[in-house]
Amino acid sequence: MPSHEPFLLLISNPLQRLALLLLLLPSLTLSLCRDFCGNMAVKYPFGIDDGCGAPQFNKMLNCSTDLFFQTPSGNYKVQSIDYDKHTVVIYDPAMSTCSILQPHHDFVMSEVQYAIIPPSPDTIFSLLNCSIDSPVLNHYKSLCFNFSGHTCDELYGACTSFRLFHLLSNTTPPCCFTGYNTVKYMSMNILDCSHYTSVYNTDGLKGVGPLDWLYGIKLSYSVPDSGCERCERSGGTCGFDVETQGMVCICSSTLNSTRECAAGSVTATGETRTRSAVLLQTLVLLLVAVYGVILYDHDVYL
Repeated sequence: MPSHEPFLLLISNPLQRLALLLLLLPSLTLSLCRDFCGNMAVKYPFGIDDGCGAPQFNKMLNCSTDLFFQTPSGNYKVQSIDYDKHTVVIYDPAMSTCSILQPHHDFVMSEVQYAIIPPSPDTIFSLLNCSIDSPVLNHYKSLCFNFSGHTCDELYGACTSFRLFHLLSNTTPPCCFTGYNTVKYMSMNILDCSHYTSVYNTDGLKGVGPLDWLYGIKLSYSVPDSGCERCERSGGTCGFDVETQGMVCICSSTLNSTRECAAGSVTATGETRTRSAVLLQTLVLLLVAVYGVILYDHDVYL
C-alpha cells in the first residue's frame, strides 16, 4: 500500500473528519478584521467585515476592487480618510465637474449616516442651470449663500462643460451655492436645477478658480468613546458583537475580550492567535494522526 494511505484513511474516516471540522470551526466562524482595502487603510470606527469597527458604522464601507461608501442613492468611491481630523472624502461618479457634464443625480444619505457622518460645513453643493421658478431663487432663496466670493458667471465661464448652459440660453442661467440640507430635503427635480457639483475645503478656495477647486464630498465623523484605544494598545482589534452590538476586543481568531487582550494572546507579527489555542489544536491534530495510523495498521494486519 502506498505511503500516503494513512492520510487518506485520516480524511475518509467519519470520526476523524468530524474532529477536523470541530478543530477548524472556530477559525471558520470568526475571521479577523481586514485593515486595508487596496491601498486604503481601514481603521476604527470603520470596518469592512462583520463585527469589525463600531456598530454605528457597520456596512457603511464596502471593499471590492476599491473602498466605497454605501448610501441609499448608491456607492461612492472613497478618495481619502483622515483619521486624525475625522474626515472622509468621497466622490460621486455621476456628478458634473469642470471637465464633464452629466445628468443630475440626487445624493441621499440615510438618517443614521446624516446623524453620525454628515457632509462637513466646508462642503458646498453648487446647483447649476436652475429655472427662474426654482424654490431656491424664490421662497427659499435664503438657502443660497456666498461662496468665498465666487459667482455663477465665474463658474460658467471657467469650466468647459458649464459653458454649454450659457451658449444654449445666450445668458447666464441662475445657480445656487448651498449646503447639504437643501439637497437632503428637496430633490433635484423639486429644486428645478438640471445639474449639480460639490466642492470641499471651500474655506481655502478664496481667489482660486473653478479649474482648481477640489470636487467631491467631505464627510465629518466623531469616534465613539468605547475604550478602543485600550484594546488597540493591548494588540487587539476593536469590534462588536453582531447580536448584542456590544463592544468587544478581538484578540484572536478564537478569542474575544470585553476590553483588552491578555498578555501573550497576540503575537509580535499581529497574527492574533492565543498560545493556548495553538497548543490545543496541535494536541488534537496529533491525537487524530495517531488514531489514523492505528486504524491503518489494524486494517493491514487484518
